[in-house]
Amino acid sequence: MTSDRVVDFRSRTVLRLLLIVLAVALSLEIIWIAREVVAWIVIAVFLALALDPLVGWIERRTRVRRSIAITITYALVLIVVVAVGATFIPKLVDEVNGFAQAVPGYLHDLTHGRGRLGFLERKYHIVEKVREQVKTGGAKKLFGLSGAAVELTKSVISVVAATVTIIFLTFFMLLEGRNWVDRCFSLIPEETRPRWHKVGHDIYRTIGGYVTGNILISLIAGGSITLVLLVLGVPYAVALGLLVAILDLIPLAGATVAGVIVAGVAFLHSVPAGLIAVVFFVVYQQIENHVLQPVIYGRTVELSPLAVLVSVLVGASVAGILGALAAIPVAGALQVIIRDQISHRHAALAKPRPDVDYDRGVPG
Repeated sequence: MTSDRVVDFRSRTVLRLLLIVLAVALSLEIIWIAREVVAWIVIAVFLALALDPLVGWIERRTRVRRSIAITITYALVLIVVVAVGATFIPKLVDEVNGFAQAVPGYLHDLTHGRGRLGFLERKYHIVEKVREQVKTGGAKKLFGLSGAAVELTKSVISVVAATVTIIFLTFFMLLEGRNWVDRCFSLIPEETRPRWHKVGHDIYRTIGGYVTGNILISLIAGGSITLVLLVLGVPYAVALGLLVAILDLIPLAGATVAGVIVAGVAFLHSVPAGLIAVVFFVVYQQIENHVLQPVIYGRTVELSPLAVLVSVLVGASVAGILGALAAIPVAGALQVIIRDQISHRHAALAKPRPDVDYDRGVPG
């Protein structure tokens, strides 16, 4: 005869569990409400990690206070941005204006079925379809346009506010970040503190190496395609190179999207230019994947291609482009923690137990 086993939970345990569940749910709700601010913080963290090596180098070389070293770093970055802007922005503005002036000609050829885009009208009658859509929803389109203008204005204001906020967040993270980390380490028991210091250093090296490496690779991609397009005589080379540099920051899909856009514009210029652009992108992707990334990242981010793909897909589904950007460093940080746990467990299992007589193989 079997007796029923009764498990009695204390009311305090049940109450504590309910409070934990409520706290987690409330935290997730707050994070979701403030997701835009959370995104700013994540961007500021990545920028702080990218700039921290330069700040530390200036601090060691000049022996000035950290706040002054950060100010010098900001000044250097500003000088670089202004120099790049002075070099490329006039050319970029001219190319954008040229493209805007060329659009009516493209539209004229399209509506008459001529030119490189004429096949869209000859085969698919796209002009008639667009006119039909405008006729059926003219007023709605008009109000939609005005609504889009309002949304565009809000977006511009939001971008300006986000940029200013991120700049200040990055400054204070560089200034106070180490103190915050030390305070967190002070909460850890002293006997395990060296272990977690090493884990924190490895995470810092992983994320910082990825951020700086990704920026450098994107600059190489944008600069190389700009030179190729200039040699081929393709218009809007600088603007397209800037677009490639920005899209190349997005893992996996960014470079492919940039290649499709650049190849499309090159084909509009000439078929040989389009073919050369396609071949260049295919060759460059192989060089980037098998030469640049291993050399620049070094041994900072040791993730397999499958881990990269899975992390990017999960990050993109959770937080869009920002999630895709943050997926690889987050996966690298998790890998550091998992490796530490495994090595610590193996060390604990290999450590001799004082209550075991190893000559007899039984507890003493």
